[in-house]
Amino acid sequence: MAIADVSGKPMSEIISLAGRGAVVTGGAQGLGRAIARRLAEAGASVLIADVDLDKAQSTAAEFADSYEARVTAAFMDVADSGTIIAAADRAVGAFGAIDIWVNNAGIYPSVPILQTTDAIWDQVMAVNLRGLFVGAREAARRMMAAGRGGVIVNVASLAGFSGVAPGLAAYSASKHGVRGITRQMGLELAPNGIRVLAVAPSHARTERTAAAIAKDPDLLKAIPSLSTSRLGRVGVPDDVARVVLFCASDMSIFMTGSTLLIDAGEHA
Repeated sequence: MAIADVSGKPMSEIISLAGRGAVVTGGAQGLGRAIARRLAEAGASVLIADVDLDKAQSTAAEFADSYEARVTAAFMDVADSGTIIAAADRAVGAFGAIDIWVNNAGIYPSVPILQTTDAIWDQVMAVNLRGLFVGAREAARRMMAAGRGGVIVNVASLAGFSGVAPGLAAYSASKHGVRGITRQMGLELAPNGIRVLAVAPSHARTERTAAAIAKDPDLLKAIPSLSTSRLGRVGVPDDVARVVLFCASDMSIFMTGSTLLIDAGEHA
């Protein structure tokens, strides 16, 4: 399946996601919420999948009222493949097809290497890497069945390029893995018209980062990007969401396998 040439389309059509069905994992808060909002604003029908179903449902109701898009919610624990499969089937049932799948759900426990148990390591890999793989696999299966291609966007991290802070060995390893699987999926799924991209943010002020700073104010000294950047301010979730929208739309139609840094030049 050849990717379309959109050179003759107006920009309004190229950025529009009208008629497309999307799933955002971990979509009830933080980066996921911002991503789901931008996709809905661009016209996609969006399923917000989250381990916190109540919050996912309230977020879906809020976005459904704000945008001319169908927004619904589903429970998903990405460490449990069965819930990923159920949410994917629900999205197909609700929207007719999955055209966009955003693997956003993730965890980042801060534990020094010598205190990192097998259980902690396995939990991080189950959520950040295996869960992402299963989500992409199930999305790709349904995209291929529909026969109209699609886009998978994986949320990696600056930690997938280099070490960023003590205590993140498992997290950093998982995000390096996200970059690798994005390349491999881009290679294997391209013949089916399925593009796979990743975005790699530095720190953005989310509910979880705000809570971590409140608990340990010294983090602002240990991790300068939590308080500033080369561009003069700290990142916010919408800085990431806009790049995900670029990836999901036809703006990036000739891209696959790449990881886009969203780090205000931190890795330069």
